[in-house]
Amino acid sequence: MQVRICPAAAPNSHDPLEEARTATQGTEHRSFTAPDETREFPHGRAEILKVGGSEVGRLIFEPGWRWSNDVKPLAGTDSCQAPHLQFHVSGRLAIRMDDGTEFVAGPGDVTSLPSGHDAWVVGDEPVVAVDWYGASNYAR
Repeated sequence: MQVRICPAAAPNSHDPLEEARTATQGTEHRSFTAPDETREFPHGRAEILKVGGSEVGRLIFEPGWRWSNDVKPLAGTDSCQAPHLQFHVSGRLAIRMDDGTEFVAGPGDVTSLPSGHDAWVVGDEPVVAVDWYGASNYAR
């Protein structure tokens, strides 16, 4: 099914590729109860949905999870090189950028993380985050 966008509602990007993608975008309804792919790793998993011509990930990290311990062996890099744009649903996630910047993200927070960071669960509650950018290659 194609969605027709009236000119008044079309994005004002003047980017022909974006306008073409938006003009041909179909209506989809997906749920993380049936992900297209699940990538498991120690203390967590990444559930991947293909929707709207891209991939969205639900990242679930159990207490004790730390990127440098649990995903680094899969990635083969010193720090996480996947950039992320995430909405944090639950739990608390400490993030340390390679430049030393450090903060904790919690429920309701949105984070934009460039390449080069470590992260770990703070406390006893699992972390759940929805990732719109970076999930495609996470934990591969």
